[in-house]
Amino acid sequence: MKKFVLLLLFGFYGFVYAQNNQLGTLTVEKIMRDPKWIGTSPSAPYWSRDGKTLFFNWNPQGRTEDSIYYITPANLVPVKTSFNMRKQILPASSYTYNLERTRYTYAKNGDIFLGDAKTGTEKQITATVETESGPEFILNSSKIIFRRNQDVFAWDIALGITTQLTNFKKGIAPVREPKKDTLNPQEKWLARDQLEYFDVLKSRKNKKDSSEAATKAFTKEKELRSIYYGDRILSLVSVSPTGRFTTYRLTTPAKGARNTIVPSYVTESGFTQDINTRTKVGAPEGSSDFYVFDAIADTVLLVKTDSISGIKDLPDFAKDYPTYDSLKKKPETRKVTIIGPTWNAIGTSAVVEVLSADNKDRWIMLLDGATAKLSLLDRQRDEAWIGGPGIRSFNNNDNKWIDNETYWYQSEGSGYSHLYTVNVRTGEKKQLTSGNYEVQNAQLSLDKKYFYITTNAVHPGEKHFYKLPVIGGQLQQITTLTGANDVTLSPDEKYLAILYSYSTKPWELYLQQNKAGAKMKQVTYQAQSPEFKSYPWRDPEVIMFKASDGANVYARLYRPTQPNPLKPAVIFVHGAGYLQNAHKWWSSYFREYMFHNLLVEQGYTVLDIDYRGSAGYGRDWRTGIYRFMGGKDLTDQVDGAKYLVDNLGVDPKRIGIYGGSYGGFITLMGMFTRPGVFAAGAALRSVTDWAHYNDGYTSNILNEPYTDSIAYKKSSPLYYAEGLQGNLLMCHGMLDVNVHFQDIVRLTQRLIELKKDNWELAVYPMEDHGFVEPSSWTDEYKRILKLFDNTLKQK
Repeated sequence: MKKFVLLLLFGFYGFVYAQNNQLGTLTVEKIMRDPKWIGTSPSAPYWSRDGKTLFFNWNPQGRTEDSIYYITPANLVPVKTSFNMRKQILPASSYTYNLERTRYTYAKNGDIFLGDAKTGTEKQITATVETESGPEFILNSSKIIFRRNQDVFAWDIALGITTQLTNFKKGIAPVREPKKDTLNPQEKWLARDQLEYFDVLKSRKNKKDSSEAATKAFTKEKELRSIYYGDRILSLVSVSPTGRFTTYRLTTPAKGARNTIVPSYVTESGFTQDINTRTKVGAPEGSSDFYVFDAIADTVLLVKTDSISGIKDLPDFAKDYPTYDSLKKKPETRKVTIIGPTWNAIGTSAVVEVLSADNKDRWIMLLDGATAKLSLLDRQRDEAWIGGPGIRSFNNNDNKWIDNETYWYQSEGSGYSHLYTVNVRTGEKKQLTSGNYEVQNAQLSLDKKYFYITTNAVHPGEKHFYKLPVIGGQLQQITTLTGANDVTLSPDEKYLAILYSYSTKPWELYLQQNKAGAKMKQVTYQAQSPEFKSYPWRDPEVIMFKASDGANVYARLYRPTQPNPLKPAVIFVHGAGYLQNAHKWWSSYFREYMFHNLLVEQGYTVLDIDYRGSAGYGRDWRTGIYRFMGGKDLTDQVDGAKYLVDNLGVDPKRIGIYGGSYGGFITLMGMFTRPGVFAAGAALRSVTDWAHYNDGYTSNILNEPYTDSIAYKKSSPLYYAEGLQGNLLMCHGMLDVNVHFQDIVRLTQRLIELKKDNWELAVYPMEDHGFVEPSSWTDEYKRILKLFDNTLKQK
């Protein structure tokens, strides 16, 4: 059975399966042609504009790549699209409607089109070799604006005339010097005298002056202010519904930021090639400014942020350093990034989101186009970092206005991401959802009377789809199957396309009417192959245990039917940090899921913990690792080990731990700082020193190395390597552009200098952070299994 499950686990290159008590074998060559031997799941569903057809990616025949299939609510049998059909289809999200939803516009193949929503008839607006994009209706739907290169143009629907609205130019505005009168007094007198005595000369001059004046007047009518932006980067160009205001962002790139290099040793040329990758945390960053161009006043105004409430607030961690007093006396205005704006339907109000560069603040602010002044609607301050579902996913095209005065948003102000509204005229705020659960997705209905939201209100490990009145009230649950229900709502809001999965069942596509209690109709049936179905995959229990600090910790538990007499156990640590794996749907860690089935076959107990920092449990859980990675996230693993010992009879001396990426980091911290808890550990693609990781992820949690060195020293395994006692396996891809191979090389040198001999390093010369070669996955997991068998099962 061990051989059976091991080969099944590594079915990417070969496996054996049981059927009618006889073993049948698939060859290596066949499996290499069919890497999706588990089955094939649909993905990326999207609706046609009229909501009559649902398209999705699928590969039921096991080809090298997915194809596009479609169904209709009347016919649920998937049909593969033809080449001509694929050329024509666009997702419903590609279309923009006028307020009355009688007309729509869209971009295709670099041109702009206008359509009639009732008849479906369409006309092409542009036909140029240049690319036009981003069409929208403005001025009571009388015009369509679109982008061409870096500028915005408006096409008048009634007249068919295209007008240029912006004139952005790279470089510095030329300095215009005043005209100089080069005639001396004698020359001026002669010129006047000539015109006084020669009528023909005077007549010709008058005609010339009139012609020049007319030309000048005509030219002036076509004049458009040139907006020069130097060598900065232009982005987020947006026009108000009235056409009066154009907002844009100019970004100054970072200077002195040094990129890292990842060498590739096994190449076609035979020469080592360098891969240019990212910077490291704390590298110099760019800055940006936000502007408003007022077409009526013909002014360009900078949106100033130095008077925003709290803009000079110091972070709490600064108190731990001797420079705090001097910083407090002369606090600096913090750098921010402005995102938006989102305008109400009539163009009288605009809302922007302002994010501080230190990740501590998010301001939702009203922008006055005429003055470029900001006024506060909501401030969310987090001494750890701003985050959570729907918090930092601002999109200019989101429908964020319930009416012309009411704006909606998400905030973790209550401890969980919930829905709020704010009246931009009165400033009155209202919380629409509440409770110990997260609103993970939200969209406004077409009639703006309801929200459609996805939450984990039933259980942290389930996802369901709900309907909620915009004024708040009772959630109406629409999906019912236990697991995850990822919903794509049809444009007419009549149907739900649902990607559904359960712990033991990979994703399948379902269709359901948008009604509570309506039946989910299954569309696809290929997510599990006959070979995959032939094995009784275990349904892990989602349990909860108490951490040493009293917190409730969720985990997946795999119990062996016949425990090994030595009572060994393995704890798996998921990667990414902010990710959820103790849930009731098909895990993205499907290889690990199968490996855990193999371990259980061999008598191991397996625990998979959603430790501090994991997704799905609110703000306090998300930020529980602030300034100390390897703190509470590690004690949750230690408390999990205690749970196994106290409740399941596991031998405390026979517990192993493993994981990749963040899971590899926790494995190292466990092996280095908790002697005696873990007898063996497999650290895969591990971060060994956070000062060498990227800025976007690390600076949120640990700030910057030169501003918060305490946090980095506490959190980096490199500083604790002398504590290694158990048996350690390290595996790392040499082409890893995420967690660089340099990380594990530096730790290896440290272990050598410390004269440690109970460790081993396996390198994979042609692998990135996520392995792609079946042979690499197989080699890695064979080594992990060997480590646990040799360490945890030895008498």
